[in-house]
Amino acid sequence: MQATTITLIGAGNVATQLGIALREQGYAISQVYSPTKKSAEALAKKVNAAAITDLKKLHSNSIIYIIAVKDDAIETVAKQLHFKNQIVVHTSGTVPIDVLKKTSKNYGVLYPLQTFSKEKAVDLKTTPVCIEANNKPTSTTLQYFAKSFSGNVQQVSSGQRKTIHLAAVFACNFSNHMYAVAEGILKKDKLSLDLLQPLIEETAAKIKNNSPVKMQTGPAARGDKKTMKAHLKLIADADNKKIYQLISKGIIQTLKNDHKQS
Repeated sequence: MQATTITLIGAGNVATQLGIALREQGYAISQVYSPTKKSAEALAKKVNAAAITDLKKLHSNSIIYIIAVKDDAIETVAKQLHFKNQIVVHTSGTVPIDVLKKTSKNYGVLYPLQTFSKEKAVDLKTTPVCIEANNKPTSTTLQYFAKSFSGNVQQVSSGQRKTIHLAAVFACNFSNHMYAVAEGILKKDKLSLDLLQPLIEETAAKIKNNSPVKMQTGPAARGDKKTMKAHLKLIADADNKKIYQLISKGIIQTLKNDHKQS
């Protein structure tokens, strides 16, 4: 499989980290496409590939074509791809596999369950990769391909992938926004988010072997109404005040439900 040639359609966060990781594993990256010349050239240079800004200039010599663009652009890109037996995949957590049905006889999804940015390298070996394919041979190839750079490869349906993505938004994107809110609160008193770093790391570490529900702490979990009222007085932003109230209410209800079930 190391001789497999890859083409990257996209030059954003996912394409960049995936491309670099594949290159390091010994895969040949033939071309990198982006409608923006600067982006295409930047990634192409990192993975020793040719940069293109026109999909019509795609070569047909790759085994796998990875569409790593924004979700709302996948269908537009897919309509411009016409291959025979090459494998075409997208990396979205929400877009159905069928959006690729006219791109080739063989198509699927290669969804790395991780948060990506161009600047920070990601260890794909520990990153779960969810795959889906339109036929068994393609599924076998994608599993073999994904296992070459990830130690956690799972076959899921489009419906399951949507569920995973929704859960990931709560666990990752929403949590990160909470970090931003916390940082804003601290900055008002000239304090640094570094103060919370050990707390954040310990909170994440706890759920490796335990249910988050069982690990829940804080004033809402304790039923400490006095502290919660004091907190609300400190929150100036109306939206953040609502978030505090809604999440506190959710914590209380979740713990009640868990108590009933146990």
